[in-house]
Order: sequence, then structure tokens, then C-alpha cells
Amino acid sequence: MTLVLTAALCLLVLQTPAYVPERVFDTRQQAFVDFELMLSGIADVDVVFVGEMHDDANTHLLEAAILDGLQRRKRSVVVSLEMFERDAQPSLDAYLAGSMSEEEMLKGARPWPRYATDYRPLVERAKAAAWPVIAANVPRAIAQQVAKVGKEAIGQLTEAERAVTARDLQCPLDTYFDRFAESMSAHPAPNQSADEKKAMAERYYWSQCVKDETMAEAIAAALSERSESEGPVIHYNGAFHSDFGLGTTERVRRRLPGKRTVVISMLPVEDLDKLQPAGEDLKRADFLVYTYRMKPQPLEKK
Repeated sequence: MTLVLTAALCLLVLQTPAYVPERVFDTRQQAFVDFELMLSGIADVDVVFVGEMHDDANTHLLEAAILDGLQRRKRSVVVSLEMFERDAQPSLDAYLAGSMSEEEMLKGARPWPRYATDYRPLVERAKAAAWPVIAANVPRAIAQQVAKVGKEAIGQLTEAERAVTARDLQCPLDTYFDRFAESMSAHPAPNQSADEKKAMAERYYWSQCVKDETMAEAIAAALSERSESEGPVIHYNGAFHSDFGLGTTERVRRRLPGKRTVVISMLPVEDLDKLQPAGEDLKRADFLVYTYRMKPQPLEKK
């Protein structure tokens, strides 16, 4: 038994990095600051948005470090995740309460492919601290139907589907749409006419907007159940959903006027020593957290 425990502890030590390379830039002060200073700055706000690049390993380590830092500051946190859909909430709640095994929860909750490495650490920290975890996103099947049909799909939803979709849907073709359409143009459809491309962009934008509105509704509901003395709701999503104060961020602020919100954008880079944040990046978020991303190694020639 002792040998088994020793081996397990050694494995845990090997899997836990002693240091995660990062640099934090405070866009309000326009200065680099310490990671811990950022944590002290978000400990007493109402909602924190953490926007990520989903495939960056160091980002996920730092996302867990945010929860560790807030726990050290004796804050009680709500963890909100784009990575779980709202109809998975009962399974997630049962797992957190200890009445369902992790295996059973994962069968019903449809986790993202890299859940074990990327998002399980967030859920497990919340479980150990007895913090709520919010399955914030609209079910994928609904988002896909909206992308296929457009906003008319909302009127075709069943009562059960409508219950896990935001009631208040405001999706104007504004600056956020312009950014979204520009991002879609990076994936050209050469056989489509200009009108077809525009119609497709609007359908996909409505799908994006339904996700944003649904996550915002879930975040606002979670915050309404908390007292002023408790810690923030920490919402993790892809950076496009929260960068520039748009997407989910804008829709939370519409629902929670006067509440204090902070946006963090995680930015993987290959060189942490030559950073000069400028231009649009200064508007991207309140804090830019640059993470070290290793250059892909070229394949060896045989």
C-alpha cells in the first residue's frame, strides 16, 4: 500500500508543473503586472470572463490557477462553462453532490473531447471546494439547427428545447456581426454567390448569438442567487465570445446593469520577451494573459 501511494504521489508531482510561463498586461494601466496582482483585482468583481484558445495547454493550466488564487483569497466562486450544455446541468449537479459517479455524469453530459486534460481540473477544483458549476451553453443540436435554418428555427423549438435556450434573444447585425462575418471569410466558399455568403453568415451569426444569449442568461441567473459578500462567477469560453466586450460579455452587461465585470483574454505566443501590446489588443480585454506556446516541432525526415 505504501509503495502504491508513493508511486501515485510521484506521478502527481510529475504531472503538476512547477512553473507556467506567462505575462500579464493590464490594458487599463497599460502596463505589465503580476499574475497575483491580477487575481487580487478580480477577487471582488461580480463576473469574470476568461476567453481562451481551446487548444493551448498552458492556457488551461493558468485557468485552473485562477481558481486556486481565488480560493487562497477565501472567495466562494461559481464556475461557469461554455463546455457544458444547459440540459446537462442535472447530471453535473448530481456529480458535484456525490450522488452520481464521474463515469455516469460524463455519459449524460456530453463533455468536450479534451475534457480530461483541459476542463476536468476546473470541475474537480469546484467539487472539492463545494462550488457550483454552471452548464451554460445552449445544446449543440439547437445551435446547429439555427445555423442551418436561421432565426426561424427558434420558433420551431419544442417546449423542452426552448427551456434551455435564452428567452431574450437580441441579435442585431452590429459590430459583433461584422467581426463574426470577417472571421467566417477566412473559410471561403468559392461556389457561393455574394448573397448566399451573406445569408450563410447571418444564419451562423444567429447560432453564435443564441449561444451568447444562453450563456449570458445562465450567468445572470447564477449571480442573482449570490450575496454581495461572495466571490465572482468565473465564466470560461472561447475568446471570441468575450473579447472586446462583445458577445456573451455584452449580453451579460445588458442583463446586469451596474454589476462589475472583467474580461481576461488568454493569448498564446511563441516569445514572451518581445511583447509590445498595442492597437486593437488594448481594447481586447481588461487583462491580456500571454501564455508560452511551444513552436510545433518539424517532422523528422526518414
